[in-house]
Amino acid sequence: MTAGGTLDDLLGQREITTPEGMEALGEQIGRMLRPGDLVVLTGPLGAGKTTLTRGIGAGLGVRGPIQSPTFVLARTHPSLVGGTPLVHVDAYRLGSPAELDDLDIDVEASAVIVEWGRDMIDGLRDSWWEIELEREWHGRGVDDACGTTAHEAELDADAPRLVTISRRP
Repeated sequence: MTAGGTLDDLLGQREITTPEGMEALGEQIGRMLRPGDLVVLTGPLGAGKTTLTRGIGAGLGVRGPIQSPTFVLARTHPSLVGGTPLVHVDAYRLGSPAELDDLDIDVEASAVIVEWGRDMIDGLRDSWWEIELEREWHGRGVDDACGTTAHEAELDADAPRLVTISRRP
């Protein structure tokens, strides 16, 4: 994808098999984001939301490091190349959309990524992109043949991910 594309060019589903692949997808997305763009990341703990955001930051050319903002709730990463800054939000500990609004994020001037943001972004934008990250189990049940539990496999960084990009509403 060229820098002139939009995230709408990536709508649909794809399998990502490595953390490096997730970061590369993020970099591609980052090159497409503009001020005012809002992206909601949805997926279980360890699904790759922060890895994807790290790639988005690279694509935008922002100052890092990109880390999960779980305890600070939001981090702003200014551009190092005169482009769009990144605001990285972790809504996991927020109780309502009003609490997210209280963070006073400059949505108009930034590309905003909200982890755990499903049902939390009311009023921020009329439309946004949602990226859902799911693990592909490829037939694994609660225990696989090696005795690995589903929880242990869930934390396996090399497990393939199914990434679905959609436009909302």
